Amino acid sequence: MNKLYIAEYFNFRMKKLYNSKLLEIRFLVLIISLLIISCGKNNASRATGWDINSKKGGFQYNIDYEDQETGPGLVFIEGGTFTKGQVQDDVMHDWNNTPTRQHVMSFYIDETEVTNIMYLEYLDWLKMVFPQNNPQYKQIYEGALPDTLVWRNQLGYVEELTTNYLRHPAYAEYPVVGVNWLQAVQFAEWRTDRVNEFILEREAYIEKDVRYGVNQVEGGQVDANSTFNTKAYQKNPSATYGGKIDSIAGKNGKIKDTISVYAGVDKGLLLPSYRLPTETEWEYAALALVGDRAYNAYRGKKKYPWSGEYTRSGDRRTEGDQLANFKLGEGDYGGIAGWSDDGADITIQVKAYPPNDFGVYDMAGNVAEWVSDVYRPIVDDEANDFNYYRGNVYLKEIIGPDGKAEIIQPDQLVYDTLPNGKVLLKRIPGQLKQVPIDEEETFLRQNFSESDNRNFRDGDIESTRQFAGQLGSDEDAGDGRPESTKMYDAPTHPRVTRDQDGNITRSKDRSIKRTSLITDEVRVYKGGSWKDRAYWLDPSQRRYLPQYIATDYIGFRCAMTRLGSKSKNKKSARHKRRG
Repeated sequence: MNKLYIAEYFNFRMKKLYNSKLLEIRFLVLIISLLIISCGKNNASRATGWDINSKKGGFQYNIDYEDQETGPGLVFIEGGTFTKGQVQDDVMHDWNNTPTRQHVMSFYIDETEVTNIMYLEYLDWLKMVFPQNNPQYKQIYEGALPDTLVWRNQLGYVEELTTNYLRHPAYAEYPVVGVNWLQAVQFAEWRTDRVNEFILEREAYIEKDVRYGVNQVEGGQVDANSTFNTKAYQKNPSATYGGKIDSIAGKNGKIKDTISVYAGVDKGLLLPSYRLPTETEWEYAALALVGDRAYNAYRGKKKYPWSGEYTRSGDRRTEGDQLANFKLGEGDYGGIAGWSDDGADITIQVKAYPPNDFGVYDMAGNVAEWVSDVYRPIVDDEANDFNYYRGNVYLKEIIGPDGKAEIIQPDQLVYDTLPNGKVLLKRIPGQLKQVPIDEEETFLRQNFSESDNRNFRDGDIESTRQFAGQLGSDEDAGDGRPESTKMYDAPTHPRVTRDQDGNITRSKDRSIKRTSLITDEVRVYKGGSWKDRAYWLDPSQRRYLPQYIATDYIGFRCAMTRLGSKSKNKKSARHKRRG
């Protein structure tokens, strides 16, 4: 009896366990099915119902893209609204930067200034790819060299800096100086290509170590015939690396032996261009108003990138320490040696002072910095209050007979001789051939009507608001208008030329009637420097120099556009209901 009861009870428990397991299995199958269906729905186009990324073919797209990768050396800056040009001190009543309300999109900016070691890496690459012993390339490396003679002073002994500041390891992490605006732009372009080249290698679209030339070029070195350019890769990828890219494709670069796969824009792998920040971006990043808005507590206006209106720290732990590298007073570049010393007389290594609330270093002092804007006295907020920038010159690629974008070859180099005699390469081999847009691109457009927009609505040559002054002759100014109608009566310097022997022919505009130095080749620089008084540490202060001029107190840092969402943290509008 007991045995029968035990057997029946055992069978009952086994059936119950079996049914329970069966239920679990069925539930698991149901979950998996739902997931499969759900995934299928996510992969289906909301336009056609077709599957995206189907193995059978059709439309292929990176639907798993999450966020833009932060490039080497960059810090994320969340965009917002601020008052641009609101200086705390305007003792000269200059009003060359009328305060305006501006909105700036999110972007990235270099954590520090570009340093000597960073720029030396650029020079080393140029020397390797374009050897100086080749007469065709001799001027490429020389054109990129910083002007080390900017340190010379007729009444000062600083000669050692002319030979040591750029290359000596003691100054490796010091900001590079002696670089003009044009050289800074070319460095940013080079940096873009090298970073994206590394990403392609990391993601196995090209073979490992190709960037060094391994398995690419005879002799194992990259040369002028096999350089990588980001825009060329996106527009005409098969021509990249001198047409050798198909032979060096990595495991993700091929589907079959005869079909190459490229990391196009739709992959989301390649980063946007490194570039100089706009004046609006630079000033916004320097102000770091996010510190004022922390915990919804307004802590007062920021005269400097740090909190407060004094140059010395008020923190108990660092009380009295200088917060920037600048000229303290006449004959005082760093204070008395000891406690009151700010640690620097000329420039100082980056990160020597605390960062601002965005985590960006040296936005006041150390070196002033080039920005991308063409200088004009007043910001025209009536024209635009969103990502304000003056300097747009729109270009387009040259399309060849094969329907593909043409690429500059080593035998097609074009040099530009600057007014000071320095020779600069316009475009590096491997880059796209570009020309200004023409009437076909501007026809019946409302947003722009010409390629060069540097002097748009500012009273300059192309402006509808002309200046009818009393000074100046009524001779033709070269653009069909009398000299007296120009608002900015800047000196005109003809193109510097060279004779058959290579000697530079220079000439100057010796007119005594010129009233301005403003031209379309004059650029803004921001921030105080080791040579400046505290007055210039205010991020809203601005100055300008011709784009071909280099000094011992102007450096630069790079920026990058943010693609996608404004914030890295998923936020919802305050009025949006959650649940």
